[in-house]
Amino acid sequence: MIEETVGFPVAFYLACGLLLAGVAYAWKMRAEGIGIPLGAVLGTVGIWYFGDALYNDYQVYAMEIGAQYLEAAWWQVALFILALLIFVQMLHRSMNRRLLADRSEFWELMSSGGIDNAEFQRRLDIATRLIVGVWLMLMAIALLRTNFDFLGLFAPYVSGKANPWGRGRVGGGFDALISFANYLQIMLVAAFGIVAAIAKNRRTRMIGLVITAVSVPWFLLDRTRNTMLAVVLPGFLAWLFLRFRGGMFAKVGIVVGAFLVTEAWMTFVIDSRGGGDISQTFSRIGVGGVIQQVEETETKHQGLNMLEELAWINSFIDKGTYAVNYGQRYFAELVNPIPRVIWPNKPMIGIDYAIARGQLYEAAGDVQGGVGATISTGMIGQGVVNFGTFFGVLAAAFLMALWVVILARQDLLGEKMGRMMLFFIGCVLTFNLGRDITLITLYPFLFGYIMLTYWARTHGER
Repeated sequence: MIEETVGFPVAFYLACGLLLAGVAYAWKMRAEGIGIPLGAVLGTVGIWYFGDALYNDYQVYAMEIGAQYLEAAWWQVALFILALLIFVQMLHRSMNRRLLADRSEFWELMSSGGIDNAEFQRRLDIATRLIVGVWLMLMAIALLRTNFDFLGLFAPYVSGKANPWGRGRVGGGFDALISFANYLQIMLVAAFGIVAAIAKNRRTRMIGLVITAVSVPWFLLDRTRNTMLAVVLPGFLAWLFLRFRGGMFAKVGIVVGAFLVTEAWMTFVIDSRGGGDISQTFSRIGVGGVIQQVEETETKHQGLNMLEELAWINSFIDKGTYAVNYGQRYFAELVNPIPRVIWPNKPMIGIDYAIARGQLYEAAGDVQGGVGATISTGMIGQGVVNFGTFFGVLAAAFLMALWVVILARQDLLGEKMGRMMLFFIGCVLTFNLGRDITLITLYPFLFGYIMLTYWARTHGER
């Protein structure tokens, strides 16, 4: 926690003011389409940057990195928020101009109980049948790749977790197809959670509940926290805001309770993943052991430190130990979907920054890119490593504004097949973009979008 002797620079308070003003603006625009996704992005900034300063040791940052680089980071956060608010308005008016007269479908559903609409439920039933077929085919492949390890796929808390989509960090050959299957599974499980939350048809809802129940444990007993949130939060939020009829105080209480449970589980994951298979640990100690372990540990959420990384980036650039790559990092993210079997020398993501942060590890070899671990730069820091300390911030703000507008479009088209599912999944994935703006995070959304686009064109819907 922050010690009383630490003083924040003026830029910190300016950034705080801009963040609060942005949240107020997003609330005002909640019925216009852009308000809710803009609020999600601003909340992401609040957690990854302001939350870093409050949760971790800001005094240590100042001593290790330098107060001047932290101050520069706060000016960049302030510039990012200001540019984001400007870019959102410009891009929304340009890209969604034909939808400007429409209202947020999510807000309509939330404020008027629109999930009872018969046409909405009919479309949900059709969408569910579509994704059930895809999920069954995907699980058949997973079973083949694990020698029909049913328990490892659907009940990892009993026998340990199977891994049908295992691959190296860099990948090779047809590993891109394995990654595709993994991200497709994330999208499907998140979608079934939404179905379970809002479907009124008993059969459809039962399908959502059963598939969610057998699929979610595989993610919860993994090492990766962002995928846990990606599969659980869409359904939880859909139930809380669209299905649950309690008042605001009850919803706040549920959110607080869910946060405490999540905090405890993440603590267990962090504390356990250094010792090997988390599913094996859970099956050995059970729920009681998890509770006891959480109560005894003082582990923090490592990785909630994007302000720190932004300050390090400023330091490296200023001292000349890291060179701005002028878009190469963004390019590597953009071409990531191309399999290495087609492009063997495809650029690797984040290796240069990992080396700058002291992760060079020759024993890792080509399979790991020559580093012991890659380190996220944060969505603002990622812009800085691409285009420098000023224009890089604007680049990051532009990309996040583009994301807000894309999500707003899904919301404004929410009455169409599956758009609300896509909107929920995208809003949840926004939090994971706080670590890096990357297609790796957005694959579940992209696959869902491709599936919906294909369905719409084959059924005469636009």
